[in-house]
Amino acid sequence: MAKQELDFILVPIGLAAMVGYHLWLLLCILHRPTRTVIGINAINRRIWVCAMMEDPLKNGVLAVQTLRNNIMASTLMASTAIMLSSLVAVLMTGGGSGTSAAASTSPTVSHSVKFFAILLCFLLAFLLNIQSVRYYSHASTLINVPVRFHWQRRGAPEYVAAAVNRGSYFWSLGLRACYFSFPMFLWIFGPIPMASCCFILVVVLYYLDMYAEWVDGEDGGEGDEMLGEAGGEPC
Repeated sequence: MAKQELDFILVPIGLAAMVGYHLWLLLCILHRPTRTVIGINAINRRIWVCAMMEDPLKNGVLAVQTLRNNIMASTLMASTAIMLSSLVAVLMTGGGSGTSAAASTSPTVSHSVKFFAILLCFLLAFLLNIQSVRYYSHASTLINVPVRFHWQRRGAPEYVAAAVNRGSYFWSLGLRACYFSFPMFLWIFGPIPMASCCFILVVVLYYLDMYAEWVDGEDGGEGDEMLGEAGGEPC
């Protein structure tokens, strides 16, 4: 079978496996959050925010330092993504030499699509991590506001917890965009390495994303309500 025919068969199958897995993971996070690492972490971040805001004078430094570490992680990912985007753009244009590096070894259209797919992954990762920095920056100020000064004391911790969780969600999405760049890169070497990488990533991500040992008890049963913005019972 010709390589071009394999491109039309294996590449959509590999992408469908990656997209299908993440859609399934999204449903698990929404409906069974205590079975996923992302859902469990979101529940615990909400509890952490409530604990930090109970006594901001005592916990303020710890809260800001923790959020600053998250900002540094997102900044590192954003810087790496934009640097790799620039590198891919140079490869696409041939570094100003007048001849595209992609076109020097194989048909222009095929390699341009592959390089553009890699570039799109890194640009998306950059934008998502920038949004993560945005939410963490807002949360670093809001988390130190004493609850007693709020006219809506119950809603304040929930709002801050939602901001922290959104920052983490954007960071996770940025990381997923970087994961997608691996099969896109291997696509340069052919559709078989690309499809194989997609299936390997799905298996690895399944073991990284799922956690079946979280006991459903008084806390676990409220996981659906505590996740995200809705946030269950007030802090």
